[in-house]
Amino acid sequence: MQGQLKLKAARVLCVGAGGLGSPLAMYLAAAGVGTLGIVDFDVVDASNLHRQVIHFTQDVGRPKLASAEEKVHGINPNVTVRKFETRLTSANALEIFKDFHVVVDGTDNFPTRYLINDACVLSGKPNVYGSIFRFEGQASIFAAPKTTAQEAGPCYRCVYPEPPPPGMVPSCAEGGVLGILPGLVGLIQATETIKLITGLGEPLIGRLLLVDALAMRFREMKLRKNPDCPICGTNRTITKLIDYERFCGLGATAGRPEKSTEKPDTMPNALPEMTVEELKSKLDAKENLFVLDVREPHEYQICNLGDYGAKLIPMGDVQKRQQELDPEQHIVVHCRSGVRSAKVVDFLRQQGFEKVQNLAGGILAWADRIDKTMPKY
Repeated sequence: MQGQLKLKAARVLCVGAGGLGSPLAMYLAAAGVGTLGIVDFDVVDASNLHRQVIHFTQDVGRPKLASAEEKVHGINPNVTVRKFETRLTSANALEIFKDFHVVVDGTDNFPTRYLINDACVLSGKPNVYGSIFRFEGQASIFAAPKTTAQEAGPCYRCVYPEPPPPGMVPSCAEGGVLGILPGLVGLIQATETIKLITGLGEPLIGRLLLVDALAMRFREMKLRKNPDCPICGTNRTITKLIDYERFCGLGATAGRPEKSTEKPDTMPNALPEMTVEELKSKLDAKENLFVLDVREPHEYQICNLGDYGAKLIPMGDVQKRQQELDPEQHIVVHCRSGVRSAKVVDFLRQQGFEKVQNLAGGILAWADRIDKTMPKY
């Protein structure tokens, strides 16, 4: 009874009424969550019905919010549905988030993911994260605030310090997704939301759940807070919401209100680069190369170039460990997508390392063009 009362008193915000938002809204309503907020500005499209199961054929062309509200009330007429028919932006996110206890990320684009993360950190709300692509999914709880029962958890930026290059990771609509997968990951998010509300079980704080639908295999990665994280670390450099389109390399969008005076996190210009094809050729030829991986240890566990002798020194440790590097050796630096590694290359060149190059596209490019069996994240 106590758990049910907590659910009735809870206010949960679901950002998105699509593939992930569909099972979220339906099961949270069925569970008895008292107030369900939904943010979406799109209309129902016939091509999405295979994965957005809250919408039916007769809903095509209707606003998703109207369709979702109807189904939620069909399941549980006692749920208060708060509709936000708008694009989530830096200008409105904190105002929308303020009245909710938990925020659930049901989006499929990087600018909004970083926006949700930062808004959750700044407002002290847990971010129940889920993402899907083709046959794989992820789930975790980011930005969980410190309580008497637990320490504050890592945020999305602790795990993914920079977004992938624009266009490298397509959306579900562009790249496709197994229609059942959003239901699977969305149910995990709904489960974690209920656990947060009721205080039951062990929530996915400090853990990243990886779902492989083809193998029907679940893996778990341990996560830790990054003390150098720009928004939740010890010395924070992000104290307000920024322009996330620019941060993700998509450029300023006309008519959007997300204007900011903060500098976007971009790569230094005019740095020497090497393509993954060139690196593979040189490694196969046994050339004297030193491959430096500047990602975090949990990223290295997912995929790495250890078979080629890559050495892991996280970006935050490079300055104090640069004596481990030989300025006379040819060094190729890589990270996930090329942003952090470019900064390390710039730093090393300022320290007198002349034979250092950045791996263009990072290990994501290696997985796309060299080793297609390599896990991506």
